Amino acid sequence: MSEIPSPPDRSTPLALYAVTAPGLDPLTAAELAGLGLTPTIGEPGGVSFEASLDDLARANLWLRTASRILARVASFHVRALGELERKAATVPWQTWLPPGVPVHLRVSCRKSRLYHQKAVAERIGRVIGAAGGVVGGRDGADGADETDPADRTDGAPARDTQLVVVRIFRDECTISLDSSGDLLHRRGYRLASGKAPLRETLAAALLLASRWDGISPLVDPFAGSGTIPIEAALLARRIPPGRHRTFAFQRWPSWEAARWQELLAAADSISLPQAPAPIIGADRDAGAIEAAGANAIRAGVAGDLDLRRLALSSLEVPPGPGVMVSNPPYGVRVSEQRDLRDLYARLGQVARRLLPGWRVTLLVPASRLERYTGLSWQEDFRSRNGGLEVRAVSAEVPDV
Repeated sequence: MSEIPSPPDRSTPLALYAVTAPGLDPLTAAELAGLGLTPTIGEPGGVSFEASLDDLARANLWLRTASRILARVASFHVRALGELERKAATVPWQTWLPPGVPVHLRVSCRKSRLYHQKAVAERIGRVIGAAGGVVGGRDGADGADETDPADRTDGAPARDTQLVVVRIFRDECTISLDSSGDLLHRRGYRLASGKAPLRETLAAALLLASRWDGISPLVDPFAGSGTIPIEAALLARRIPPGRHRTFAFQRWPSWEAARWQELLAAADSISLPQAPAPIIGADRDAGAIEAAGANAIRAGVAGDLDLRRLALSSLEVPPGPGVMVSNPPYGVRVSEQRDLRDLYARLGQVARRLLPGWRVTLLVPASRLERYTGLSWQEDFRSRNGGLEVRAVSAEVPDV
């Protein structure tokens, strides 16, 4: 049996894992490095790192592209249910589980002697119950893996629960506690959404992939409910995405509530009062722009955004160069493809007319509609959005 961490304090190193959507792990690793931590990318779907409890809190507060952060509290070899129960009982559960907070178990078993998720969940639940915890729910195999990149939201545990992830792979059991609570893309500002809302984490990934410096102009001509412009304003003003929400680790017995206020004060001390450059979000749909404005107010960045109801052909941009970052329509039905080809061709025309010397980063479908723009594209990453395979691509608009 491998070593089980001692009860955490502010300096004890913890084995941590940042779960990501597909293709975002290199961006999350770069974010962790920017926080002074040392990330390790292994299998797709997440990034491992070792850090203190304080660093875990900072990662939850600052990471823009991760879905959740797990603390791996135990790892051991197991081939029988009795052995599983004995070894799980050595975990110092009382130091991790909040008193009176129901536990939600998420279990997966692959290529192991123990293959029955329900039986594993029952034994782990029995151990947690003996330690004074209460198991309030269980997930089966789908979405149970700690490395599951989608980290599904359907059937997700209730907000006021502690998620415990149990993964058995090739007879190695890893027990992890979710430190985030709500998925990290839930910043708290987006109550109003357009027809095809973009996850905040994916919007942030597009901005990071675009290599935007935060001080040059940014334009989104398909802004929808404003997710990309809002994430851009948060990034430009150095506001942490978790500034106005709470996290599961704040309920852990080992966490000192006063320390959170210290971390927030440190974050506020480096935040800027306003974005250094224009951030423009446009959309031809009046309802989308209205929703974007409401979301921007909740995010505290309404004064940083110039939101306009405009068709693509009427787009106006400030002096550049800068970047265009956007999530254009995809189109799923065959009947939509001709209209979309025309739209992307028009986007290329607008870019060459208005954006010479600018960089354009788009989230596009697998059907490679971007080729109709006439620009030369490179792929930044592949992921999924709304159940569809998507790609982030970037191009430099010729400066002629």
